[in-house]
Amino acid sequence: MNIKSLLLGSAAALVAVSGARAADAVTVAEPEPAEYVKICDVYGAGYFYIPGTETCLRIGGYVRYDIGAGDIGSFDGALATDHEDGSTNDTWNKNARFTLKTWTGQETELGTLKTYTETRINFGNTRTSGLSTGTYYDPADGLFHGIAGPGATNKGITLNFAWVQLGGLRVGKDESAFDTFIGYAGNVIQDTIVPYGGFDTNVVQYYFDAGNGFSAVVSLEEGYGPFTIDSYVPHVVGGLKWTQGWGAITGVVAYDSNYEEFAGKVRLDVNVNDALSLFIMAGYGSDDNLSDDSWFIRGHGRGMYKLWGGNWAVWGGGTYKFNEKTAFNLQVSADDDKNVGVAANVAYTVVPGFTVTAEVDYNHFGHFGDAGAVNWVGADKKNSVGGILRFQRDF
Repeated sequence: MNIKSLLLGSAAALVAVSGARAADAVTVAEPEPAEYVKICDVYGAGYFYIPGTETCLRIGGYVRYDIGAGDIGSFDGALATDHEDGSTNDTWNKNARFTLKTWTGQETELGTLKTYTETRINFGNTRTSGLSTGTYYDPADGLFHGIAGPGATNKGITLNFAWVQLGGLRVGKDESAFDTFIGYAGNVIQDTIVPYGGFDTNVVQYYFDAGNGFSAVVSLEEGYGPFTIDSYVPHVVGGLKWTQGWGAITGVVAYDSNYEEFAGKVRLDVNVNDALSLFIMAGYGSDDNLSDDSWFIRGHGRGMYKLWGGNWAVWGGGTYKFNEKTAFNLQVSADDDKNVGVAANVAYTVVPGFTVTAEVDYNHFGHFGDAGAVNWVGADKKNSVGGILRFQRDF
């Protein structure tokens, strides 16, 4: 075999091998199917299925900025110590807040399984955080100087809601059914100038829906701060409600286990027409075992539920919608100790999800200046006026 024959044979072999490889099928890996988020419309707008589960999730919240000014008794103003001469100045009461909310829902053989959480983060001053906390002597100038208060600062993270509900049973962190079930008060920012009950608490609750607009609640509550229960006996709240197209009638009664006192509220809501809605709410509480039988803090103070002055209190007001973007809100309140509060605002929706609210507030303290009286909100005058401007973006 000569060199020419060897080369021709090798070339033929290479061509044959190359042809065989070219004839083989090219295998391409199939892409894994993408698992897109699916909309869940069972519980309302904004829910989606958590991938791989039957649980529906909604994420929302808001960013808020408040600018308040006026007397501290109106809840809108603030005080600060002048850095140069140590005098007391009126100043802005400002607060920025970020709130994150989550909702979940899932259908089970025992009913709907739901959760709700709300976490708030705040930065700003308080009504008195700018006041001097004391003085120090500076030998350099031979003068006493004020020790500045903390002023505007991060106020920490608060867990406002974190509950689980299966069917009618709810457990976890909530606000008292004494307020939530009856509907708080009016649509104003400073709705607690005359307070209508305590809020934060751990709960074990059961909601009943009897149909035809009738519903009820029973709530075992722990309370918070000075209102936390002092034994294994919980605070107890019960409520009944009848809701129809024209409005609703609601009643709640509460037992304060710390002082063995009772308090109750009844409320009437009326939808006059598509533009106007009105409400009136009345409260009554016993105080036989409370040394605070007036509006000022003394001795035991006030209970978990009867936070107003004296035995009775009343709140009333309403909302008028001028159009889809603009609404006027009013609330007037008074109690047995001749305290009076008025709050009125205009809320304007600039674009969907962004609302600007301008409010004016007035607070009259019926016993201001009485011997031994200490105002529970630290007001420095009998009549206080202030205002607040709120910017809020909901998402």
